[in-house]
Amino acid sequence: MRKSKAKKRILTPDPRFSDTLVTRFVNNMMYDGKKTVAFRIFYDAIDIVESKAQERGIDVWKKALNNVMPSVEVKARRVGGATFQIPIEVPADRRIAQGMKWMIDYSRKRNEKSYPEKLAAEIIAASKGEGASVKKKDDTHRMAEANKAFSHFRV
Repeated sequence: MRKSKAKKRILTPDPRFSDTLVTRFVNNMMYDGKKTVAFRIFYDAIDIVESKAQERGIDVWKKALNNVMPSVEVKARRVGGATFQIPIEVPADRRIAQGMKWMIDYSRKRNEKSYPEKLAAEIIAASKGEGASVKKKDDTHRMAEANKAFSHFRV
């Protein structure tokens, strides 16, 4: 086990919106260290969102991210030879990370032509409270609700 906790790295805000959350999202999207490509994809997706939703793209994206972030999840814990799924509250940092990863994963699996279109469609769907990433959050919440009986095993 580690002697000390790893230090949090400070992210630089993105050039267009001056938001560190955008940088964090782009870092999760990035393949092979191609940050410029990832930023271009994100900004193109935000432009598509703006044209379709008739409101600021960054606001729609933030609303979508809030709709995707889970507040509870289940964690496996062994008690007396049996494994129980124990519902736990999700820490703020992990909530954001989970929401971003789900949105990125499910946008990649969509059927639109280009990646900016896929991402834009997932952002719009999530902001309306629909789409695969919101369904994933609902499933996670439902699983935590179903296993509420084991919450007394929490550490």
